[in-house]
Amino acid sequence: MKHILIRTASREYAAVYARSLLKRLDSALSGVGARIGVFILSSPRVWRHVGRRVLAGLQPPRPRVLLFDDREPKKTLRTVEAIARWLVRAGADRRVLLLAVGGGVVGDVAGFVAATFLRGVALVHVPTTLVAQVDSAIGGKTGVNLPEGKNLVGAFYQPCLVVVDPEALHSLSEREYRSGLYEVIKYAVIGDAPLFRYLESRLEALVGRERAALDYVIPRCIAAKAAVVGRDERELGLREILNFGHTFAHALESLTRYRRYLHGEAVAWGMLGETELAHLQLGLSDADAERICALIARVGGLPPLPRLSATRLITAMRSDKKARSGQLRFALPRRIGKGEVVSVDSHLIPFAWQALRFQMF
Repeated sequence: MKHILIRTASREYAAVYARSLLKRLDSALSGVGARIGVFILSSPRVWRHVGRRVLAGLQPPRPRVLLFDDREPKKTLRTVEAIARWLVRAGADRRVLLLAVGGGVVGDVAGFVAATFLRGVALVHVPTTLVAQVDSAIGGKTGVNLPEGKNLVGAFYQPCLVVVDPEALHSLSEREYRSGLYEVIKYAVIGDAPLFRYLESRLEALVGRERAALDYVIPRCIAAKAAVVGRDERELGLREILNFGHTFAHALESLTRYRRYLHGEAVAWGMLGETELAHLQLGLSDADAERICALIARVGGLPPLPRLSATRLITAMRSDKKARSGQLRFALPRRIGKGEVVSVDSHLIPFAWQALRFQMF
């Protein structure tokens, strides 16, 4: 069992990584402290695959379970209100523990509920997708979408614990699993050149969900995010570097109404577009740009880009929470393993968009 410590200004907690951990969930929760009642928030499709193991891993009394739609279009304030009202009717008070079992949407919604219900209750993440295990369950970002953009309403709220069982990934479809690999590539590009070289040599093993590859990559990504979050919990500086690919991605997701792409797929297109921006703005070398794009391409095919003008794309980007006074900000690689956050002139966006449209990668 591996323990990765996450130290933030508001809370110190661990991400615990081990196989078959869902079946031993109660032992993992023993360090959380006293709790009066466990309430599980998950989705029907997630619960169908892992619910029996989760319940088997918990000692009586039996927890209350609420399943909600975890599609991205349902990540809204209306969903948060429905969950909060269910908790009230179920008799939840400030001493309860919320267990978020699922992928990124479940974690974002459950985290925001935990942050705001009765002004804050205990939360444990049990991520079941690769995206959530390496990224979204770590660091305390919670939130929901507005029609104007993604994750525009939320809070920074750290969990008490993150329980990571790689065996939960067996239930993912090939598409869902590959979507998470793009977030792994993100970590390598912006801050871990040795990981990038590992991915270049061992990508097929990782795509094939080989045990040794997962046991190396997942804890390494968790540790990388823990190091960044520990220095910048509220994304006031360094943490912005984790947004490589996400400015393009959030615009693509919102403009396609969250129906075309899984999150990681949008991030993949975003990394391709922002690699071109890095080439234009920061002088990223041709060799590094080609290596980044080639690694992304090796993961597999992506849903095609929508027919959008660069103007619409830029407008959506200006609504993104990463923008400052309308100025577009991007996390870009200066070289593989070294990223930085920069303001980018909007006139460069059409060139990057055209490069994507004409498949210049």
